Amino acid sequence: MSTPLVVGTDGSDDALRAVDWAADEAALRGCPLQVLHASLWEPYADSTMPATGKAQARREAAARDVVTGAAERVRLRRPEVAVSAVVREDDPVYALVDASDHAAMVVVGSRGHGLSGVVLGSVSLTLSARAHCPVVVVRGGRDAGPGRGPWVLLGLAAVDRNPAAADFAFAEAALRGCGVTVVHATTRAGLSAADQARREQAVHGWLDEVLERPVAGHPEVPVRRVVVGGRAQAALLGAAKGAELLVLGARRRANPLGPQLGRINHSVLHQAPCTVAIVPMQPTGG
Repeated sequence: MSTPLVVGTDGSDDALRAVDWAADEAALRGCPLQVLHASLWEPYADSTMPATGKAQARREAAARDVVTGAAERVRLRRPEVAVSAVVREDDPVYALVDASDHAAMVVVGSRGHGLSGVVLGSVSLTLSARAHCPVVVVRGGRDAGPGRGPWVLLGLAAVDRNPAAADFAFAEAALRGCGVTVVHATTRAGLSAADQARREQAVHGWLDEVLERPVAGHPEVPVRRVVVGGRAQAALLGAAKGAELLVLGARRRANPLGPQLGRINHSVLHQAPCTVAIVPMQPTGG
């Protein structure tokens, strides 16, 4: 596999955990890894102190130190991974979205000095909504690398008939030699027993439809299906405890000015106890 993974880093502890996760993932996939640092150099941080050539050189040197240090960390952790280092003078979100055009995956931390998101929404949420490839936000624990959990958790909503997230979840489980737990939450309040039975039947029908391709493609991956009553956010966060990875789809709407990341994905990215992958799907129109 020649398509690289891209990991964004700013030198923070959370960003370095993301680098470790990405190094392990690249080793599992047998693909190269690009370490990316992006910054606009904060030119207006202090308007009373105009930028000088020396100040600019110091910022550029610091940026190079961030990526070369991260690249060396990858080489020490996973010497079999081909790693490259890139510095871009650009807004971090724009740089990472641009990189996602030619990446198998973009990996970021959940917090950091900037690129991995002091305020999660500043980078990780926006990137998850706009990237053209899966985005992994590394969360939970001091060492959140692959191989820490017994299953990959896949959250599916009833409107999800695009199998992109399911394909991704099963491929990740196959790489790790673990199973997939599929969770769907449905509201049952006020339904009669007959209506509940009909709804359960419909849910299992579309689950069969969505999972048909990934199950056939990865027959070695054990599958467990969990249909629960209640809110999806609570069901996902509860099931994610101890999971290796939580995978969710992100529906891309035809209107680029509309909201691109749903409420559940937004909440889970903030609160999940494990690493989260957001997998883009095709536009749904409107």
